[in-house]
Amino acid sequence: MQKVTLYFENGTVLEGKSFGAEGTTVGECVFNTSMSGYQEIVTDPSYAGQFVTFTMPEIGNVGCNAQDMESKAVHCKGVIVRNYQPRHSNFRAEESLDSLLKRFGVLGITEVDTRFITKTLRDRGAMMMIASTEIHQVEQLKTILASSPRIEEVNYIEQVSTKESYLHAESRYDIASFAYTAPQTTKKIIALDFGIKRNILNELTYAGMEVTVAPNTMPAQEIISLYQTKKIDGVFLSNGPGDPLILKAEHGKIKALIDAKVPMFGICLGHQLLSISHGYDTYKLQFGQHGGNHPVKNLKTNSVEITAQNHNYNVPKEIEEIAEITHINLFDNTIEGVRYKNAPILSVQHHPEASPGPHESAYVFGEFRAMLD
Repeated sequence: MQKVTLYFENGTVLEGKSFGAEGTTVGECVFNTSMSGYQEIVTDPSYAGQFVTFTMPEIGNVGCNAQDMESKAVHCKGVIVRNYQPRHSNFRAEESLDSLLKRFGVLGITEVDTRFITKTLRDRGAMMMIASTEIHQVEQLKTILASSPRIEEVNYIEQVSTKESYLHAESRYDIASFAYTAPQTTKKIIALDFGIKRNILNELTYAGMEVTVAPNTMPAQEIISLYQTKKIDGVFLSNGPGDPLILKAEHGKIKALIDAKVPMFGICLGHQLLSISHGYDTYKLQFGQHGGNHPVKNLKTNSVEITAQNHNYNVPKEIEEIAEITHINLFDNTIEGVRYKNAPILSVQHHPEASPGPHESAYVFGEFRAMLD
């Protein structure tokens, strides 16, 4: 383990030890309160551009494996943990977290006070930081950080989206039988990839949809033509990283799909892009919602669902002018789900496909499938 120096934009300086890759990295620092699932978190493309601070103090003890990858790579800028366990022990493990991070050139940081970092982010909000195993002069780190682009200035979906369309053939994985389920698919959809998670695709298939994953650059007119000629039944808008307000091309594309009355379902970034494309801009939360235990109230059933969350941005309350608010977050009363009044469109902010995590909201995939009828 090498010495690593962390410098935050509020002037805080910390020292720790590194694992995974070495080097110098700049990104936005957030915290995640999940008690498990570190591999799924670091391979979630929505974390592109961010350092993930885990509040769970022991990380690395169950190793990593190919089955739990949410995408083909590790996308976060870095991983910050209180105590990294290099000796993993689990019958499903194929490699260590250290090995996984090294393969994708991602810095791991341990032996720092993650409780202090979390409390700082809670009180002051998510902030930019730089971490380095090479540079330990504070003024030099400060200069590099000041000259680096902020996360809201970078279009990260250009980096994480697929470059070519492909058919997703998997479905929900049954951990008890170590096998994929094989549901009958009766509807066809396009999933626009802004940083899509593997388990979202699995749940869409499980709900009865044949899913073709398409690049974020797929033209709106091509999608509309497929819908009008009945080659597809609807469109899914995926999760993804960064600030939705800078994605101007996506705003225009989704607006065209709205005008063409194409049925749509959005999760996370897709949920936010639908709001913007309807004319209701998103806003940034102080420190975001990142974790696996967030209570969400379903306003239609009055039931409370425990959900997984991963977002820094939210849709405004004014959206109720054109949409029925279906879910709210019980931590801060922010909007978690909507169904548009005059269009076949629904969306949620939380992650109903969470793996590992609560599956109490998985029914929304079935609601989308039913809407296509």
